[in-house]
Amino acid sequence: MKSSSLIMSLLCVLLTASLCVAAGYRGGSGQQTPAANGNALTGTVDCLIDQLPLEELSEEEAAELLYMYEEEKVARDVYTALYATWGHWVFDHIANSEQRHLDAVACLLERYELDLPLNADTVGMFDSDAMQDLYDALVERGSISLIDALHVGATIEDLDIYDLQEYLAQTDNEDIMTVYQNLLRGSRNHLRSFVYQLSLNDVEYVAQYLTQEEVDAIVNSEREAGRANANGGSVDSTGRAGRNQNLQDCPYADDVATDA
Repeated sequence: MKSSSLIMSLLCVLLTASLCVAAGYRGGSGQQTPAANGNALTGTVDCLIDQLPLEELSEEEAAELLYMYEEEKVARDVYTALYATWGHWVFDHIANSEQRHLDAVACLLERYELDLPLNADTVGMFDSDAMQDLYDALVERGSISLIDALHVGATIEDLDIYDLQEYLAQTDNEDIMTVYQNLLRGSRNHLRSFVYQLSLNDVEYVAQYLTQEEVDAIVNSEREAGRANANGGSVDSTGRAGRNQNLQDCPYADDVATDA
């Protein structure tokens, strides 16, 4: 698994990279009003995975679930810290989305009888030394300026999408794939949000983990709404694509708001 090396490379980027901020940078708090309130991922995903079979879980899949939980927690905790520093709505809004992502992965951990990390309920604290170092470095970098904070957000989502795509290719459990596909939709929307906020300040985001072509394709495409099935297809309010199962009694089954 490449997770440790990716964390180390991100730490190196944070410690050594400097942003080339365009001369036309416009400072200020950037208190724009969000266009949408995010989707209620957790309730919807609960309903989706409850309908799916409980399959055998490999050691690699278990390790990746635990890693993804901590990665989503890093995102939530960093955005919470950066909102406290800069007061920009995008960090608060996406921190709330990351909480739903965290809850969705926690549902899978509970389903497969895997224990949550010991520090799951403590903001800014992590069981893994690598994750603790990553959190500390991200908050330190994001505290330099609002531009640095927005760049940290884009980088987190860049890494998150990279990892989710890799983990999707390594599992065939439909419930895990369903959660990962929904997390991917949210993370792509988050990346769009951060890159857009950077563009308002004449700063272009340079891809760190995905290719630049992949990042450009995401940010230049429409924001994604609604829920996804295990293959990434959309689910309507009456059931999963390709199956005849009813979701009308699920919380938020008709919610099609975009995720941040």
